[in-house]
Amino acid sequence: MQRPEGNICTDGLLEGKPHPRTYGSFPRVLGRYARQKQALTLEEAVKKMTSKPAEVFDIKDRGVLKEGNFADIVVFDPNTIIDKATYLNSVQYPEGFELIMINGEIVVDKGVHNKTICGKILRK
Repeated sequence: MQRPEGNICTDGLLEGKPHPRTYGSFPRVLGRYARQKQALTLEEAVKKMTSKPAEVFDIKDRGVLKEGNFADIVVFDPNTIIDKATYLNSVQYPEGFELIMINGEIVVDKGVHNKTICGKILRK
């Protein structure tokens, strides 16, 4: 996780009984590895989940907040963010997300997922 060339991504699928990483990859990194184990800073973790993968995969208009980019925004509490998904119960939303916007649409508000589907698969 500390190597500068590393990205933090996931390839989890939602169908059937998904792998726990589908619901827990990013909150696990933020809660367990950044906050609890201090394997990397919170800022490094966020960069490795946002601008770094967008740069490496040459995905334009994503990864940083700026005018003209897609509005993918996550507001979370760094003191409470943590994954809850397990192999036995993989469909468990994490704790600590206050607001999530995908393509400018609110998907999680005050920690509650509203079932809005507004993301899309990005292909090069």
